[in-house]
Amino acid sequence: MTTNHPTAAILIIGNEILSGRTQDTNVKFIAERLDKVGIRLCEVRVIADNEKAIVETINALRAQYTYIFTTGGIGATHDDITAECLAKAFNVPLEVNEETFTILENHYKESFNASRQRMALMPRGSELLKNQICTATGFKIENVYCLAGMPTVMQNSFTLLLPNLKTGTPFVSNTVTCNLREGDIAHALTDIQNAHLNVEIGSYPFYRTPPDIGTNFVMHGADPIAVTDATNAVIKMVEQFGGTYTVDWFERKDESSMEGDTL
Repeated sequence: MTTNHPTAAILIIGNEILSGRTQDTNVKFIAERLDKVGIRLCEVRVIADNEKAIVETINALRAQYTYIFTTGGIGATHDDITAECLAKAFNVPLEVNEETFTILENHYKESFNASRQRMALMPRGSELLKNQICTATGFKIENVYCLAGMPTVMQNSFTLLLPNLKTGTPFVSNTVTCNLREGDIAHALTDIQNAHLNVEIGSYPFYRTPPDIGTNFVMHGADPIAVTDATNAVIKMVEQFGGTYTVDWFERKDESSMEGDTL
């Protein structure tokens, strides 16, 4: 597998995610965009609004990966403790960020109460992460990017910060969808994976209304030629087992090259 890429982890903070009350969509958004710029997402964790857990997890992840992205816990309520926990993780004071305070004060005016003023508290040395949706700001401290949990705000903030990250060769993926059962081709697929070590080959069975039963094979990697070679090997395997298939290529091909993609 490719190893010369920056790495990342996502830390989702919030009891509402763990209880099932709120469905997370932030991971999908971040993961897709990291993949396109060649940053390898290695790990995703979901933890409660618990100070000890947040501090320990941040310190473990930031030592292991190039970038850490946290979402949630930077609002104005009692359970928004991410900023405080980040300060403890980095062993720096939690203090008012004057720029954020001014932004919030100008927006809320006479409604800028003590609860809203909490949103201006950040670990010393933090850099603001602004967005174009609202006045609430995230922050960056060293390699940790602290983002809002609200998807619209998080997405805007992440889009703005992404160009500033160190990136690698973009990853690409092909998907072969066939009518073969996963168990029937498992051994042959293992041989293909062993012959294409620079490509991650995933096998994902689907069971819809019979006879719509089959498997999706996803070839993923940073070398387009290697990904294409592995895809062709999977196509050949499906043909040898008498299956039918379609291919979703990572790039648009001309009509002549698409011949034979669907059988």
